[in-house]
Amino acid sequence: MTMQQLMGMMQGLQEAMAASKVEQERMQAELAASQTRNEELHRTNEELRRGWRYIDEPELVTPQREFSTPFSQTILETVIPNTFTGPKVTFTGMEDPEAHLTAFHSQMVLVGGSDAVRCKLFMSTLTGMAMDWFISLPEGHITSFALLSQLFKE
Repeated sequence: MTMQQLMGMMQGLQEAMAASKVEQERMQAELAASQTRNEELHRTNEELRRGWRYIDEPELVTPQREFSTPFSQTILETVIPNTFTGPKVTFTGMEDPEAHLTAFHSQMVLVGGSDAVRCKLFMSTLTGMAMDWFISLPEGHITSFALLSQLFKE
């Protein structure tokens, strides 16, 4: 190997070392930026975590509102089985009450259910003016689906 070749190799190695040093400095800068971003995210995470704690404090939780209901205590205490799905009909007060009762009854024939279950599920079909009418009934007044149907038609 000649001296000129050795010198060329040394110059190549020096250039590679310089490029490697530049690459190392670039990677260190990226690492420092990543660490800074990680610290910012950690601070933000801690702030969010501290912010959520107050929600669990009892004095800041809004108490549940109690609503009166026209259902009798027996109907209120009846549990609707998990297998029941709500009826797919709604009544706003503008539709024909007889047609709504027929549609509701048809769906209930398919799923079954007690008189009390029918009362509770029927209430879930009411919206707007119809719901306003329903909640205006005297507390504990509804004792059966027959009575609810009669009042609804009137």
